[in-house]
Amino acid sequence: MEPTLPKTYYPAMNTPDTFRLNGVTQSLTDSDPRESLLRWLKRHRRTGTKEGCADGDCGACTVALIEADGVGGSRYVAVNSCLLPVGVLPGREVLTVEALAEGETLHPVQQALVDCAGSQCGYCTPGFVMSLFVGLHEGALDDHAIAGNLCRCTGYGPIRQAARQLANDAPGDARFAALRAQARPDLPAAEIARFFSPVDIGDALALKAEYRQSDWFAGGTDLGVDLSHGKPVAPVLIALDRISELQQLRIDDDRVWIGAAVSLSRLQSDLQGLFPAIDDMLPWFAGRQVRNRATVGGNLGSASPIGDLLPVLLALDAVIHLRSLDGAREIAAADYFLDYRKTARRADELIVGIAVPRRADLRSGSAKVAKRQTDDISIVAAAFALGFDDRQRVSHVRLAYGGVAAIPLRARKTEALLIGRLLDRETLAAAAAQLRMEFEPLSDHRAGSEYRRALSANLFLRFVAELQP
Repeated sequence: MEPTLPKTYYPAMNTPDTFRLNGVTQSLTDSDPRESLLRWLKRHRRTGTKEGCADGDCGACTVALIEADGVGGSRYVAVNSCLLPVGVLPGREVLTVEALAEGETLHPVQQALVDCAGSQCGYCTPGFVMSLFVGLHEGALDDHAIAGNLCRCTGYGPIRQAARQLANDAPGDARFAALRAQARPDLPAAEIARFFSPVDIGDALALKAEYRQSDWFAGGTDLGVDLSHGKPVAPVLIALDRISELQQLRIDDDRVWIGAAVSLSRLQSDLQGLFPAIDDMLPWFAGRQVRNRATVGGNLGSASPIGDLLPVLLALDAVIHLRSLDGAREIAAADYFLDYRKTARRADELIVGIAVPRRADLRSGSAKVAKRQTDDISIVAAAFALGFDDRQRVSHVRLAYGGVAAIPLRARKTEALLIGRLLDRETLAAAAAQLRMEFEPLSDHRAGSEYRRALSANLFLRFVAELQP
């Protein structure tokens, strides 16, 4: 029988269970830690942040969270408040749309949307404002800054024009730059009822052993959907997003180490140019708000057959590092996936990181096909890595796919066919034919089985064509 949980659990630190909202300290003492920040805001009459889908798809509920930047400073990140449990907030700072204007004077982002007629019904506007606000502070006001926001009215033209106006004028924002600089996003959290935020891997493992029905989570993007829709979740939750060891990202000569709690947006920025397959995939992996919270370890832990990053890890021969109270072990990505959402990881093992080998002789790439260009679930996701000998014959090949089976898979028969051969017309025709037979994908509301088979072949052919026009 598991021990009775105290109402509030404090580790060896005395951080109060409060957070700062728009510069004002707020208490979470009487809050359910599983309640989303969006619902908390509504309950406390902060009505500027809107609820659209409650799935993290529409961006209407976007807020700005201040987090550590990994180099001793802090930065703003856009997040979906509908997916953010308030249990992760103690010691942190959040801005909502209400904070931006000073009396009758609009913030430059708000003024740009007014100038460009970027709002019609207005329901989605607060979310766009906050995404553009973060983009302004990041210096990244391209289309990806608002890819996680949906609008039914404007056709996006005026909103994109507002983003360009902001980028061209590059207005200063000293007030919020100062707020960001003064924040302490690295402060440890207080643990509130049935919700724990350890700051050490050992503590996380010990909590898991003590509360056997608990679940770990990092970014909480999957958990947030379940909580938002009232689906059952574990009775005890252990947040991993304050464990510094899980946030490490190291680039060595022979490999890259990616901590399990490294966010996908950080992966996208910090590894730019190292692995083309990662560069190709991440801009299309959900919206920026999701990538700012979603983690590499979470993607592996959920083991979805359509997880966009998983074929990339297969193609790059990533090695998954696990740890439990009994010790550590490593599993090759190719051996990790067993069945639908079932992996070789034991329930008491925590994913602590992923090692990705660096090989200068490999050419890699990836592709994703979905009904919507951005912020959508894959029909098929694919990742490829090829190496050649001095006669231009294939010496190394990895063809990995998601969306074609119950687990992400490599096309091993096609890989065997390609080894030792030139990528001439005859070889490519044979490889395409084999790829169309390699998997037995299901037909569903996104696509038919035959279409997925055709995509498996055609995406590889396109990759080769781009390698050697």
